Amino acid sequence: MRISSRFFCSLNRISSLVKIKSRGARFICCLLLFFITIVLPTNSYSTDLNNIYNWNLPYWAPYPKIPSENKMLKSKVYLGRNLFYEKRLSGTGTMSCGSCHKPEKGFGDGSDISSGISGQRLLHNTPTLGNIAYIPIFTWSNPRSTNLEEHILLPLFKEEPVEMGMAKKKQKIIKFLVRDGEYKDLFNQSFPDSKDKVTIKNMVKALAAFVRTLISFNSPYDNFRFNKKYDALSEGAKRGEKLFFSEPFNCFQCHQAPFFTDNYTHQSLPFNEIAYHNTGLYNSGSNKKYEVRHAGLYQYTGRPNDFGKFRTPTLRNIELTGPYMHDGSVETLGEVLDIYARGGRLVKEGPHAGDGANNILKSKYVRGFNLSKGDKQDLIEFLKSLTDYTFINNTQFSDPS
Repeated sequence: MRISSRFFCSLNRISSLVKIKSRGARFICCLLLFFITIVLPTNSYSTDLNNIYNWNLPYWAPYPKIPSENKMLKSKVYLGRNLFYEKRLSGTGTMSCGSCHKPEKGFGDGSDISSGISGQRLLHNTPTLGNIAYIPIFTWSNPRSTNLEEHILLPLFKEEPVEMGMAKKKQKIIKFLVRDGEYKDLFNQSFPDSKDKVTIKNMVKALAAFVRTLISFNSPYDNFRFNKKYDALSEGAKRGEKLFFSEPFNCFQCHQAPFFTDNYTHQSLPFNEIAYHNTGLYNSGSNKKYEVRHAGLYQYTGRPNDFGKFRTPTLRNIELTGPYMHDGSVETLGEVLDIYARGGRLVKEGPHAGDGANNILKSKYVRGFNLSKGDKQDLIEFLKSLTDYTFINNTQFSDPS
């Protein structure tokens, strides 16, 4: 480890002023010098300090959990941002992560169900990436999807269904990243301790670092509730807040503030909060449950009581992330409220005909409630107050090209 010449000059001046006569004193000085060579910041270490990512969080927000093997660096976040919008990471060169996670859509895509590069429709509605740093599970119903870095591999490389279509093309990715001078430099800055800098593993780490920065805590509701800006909400939104957190409506049971979901984690939490619910969206098929394709948690546990249970999505930026539910089958917030007010959805005809209100596996919190026209409008105003326009317009999250 290098020590600056300025430091050695200082030592020489000190030694010229002080005569070290005793063997013990000389030993102490040598020990001190050895200690300083170990801990004194060098130029390279100072650069690392300058490269550490600074979380710009509001005073009330906890820090997210970050895996020790993927420390947050500014260069890594910037590398991940470039990779997030990089269309060369798809088999046709026409799709990026940002194609299905658009800033203006709250990092969803505005479709009921997305399609991959081949046009093949995927299984579920695209979830938002907002505040994913605080989410402990990353799919609608797979309880084993708890590692963000591993999860990012799926849209890139899985073969069924095909999303970005890069299965068996890992070497192609490495070649173009190595040949691109800017990418190569960013990998070198972001992974100084890696023997091989440009790897799929490091690429995925950079993508994970970027999406962890997609934090949304500056909505009108946040300014109202946490910053005491009482004019940040309309009177209707204030009435809607009271309804949202009231016992008859029970919205807060599954959409808990401040994350507005009951699936969350952070540094101060010794365990992860994880929950799945059957909301009475369907009651179809011979078994009066969900169709197998949308069986939810049951697909992974095999437990009959898990039929139709899905992860609770966050309500932050919900105004932008429709259509709604795991299959994108509900178009508007008003329709969502009507379903919950009824205690479940009635599908009158077609292959999914049935009354979700009678689903025996439905959550105990979906009991139905009286919803006047005024209450409905107030609730919608409140939900819209969770839209964070500084988040979706943040240039640090946009396509850098």
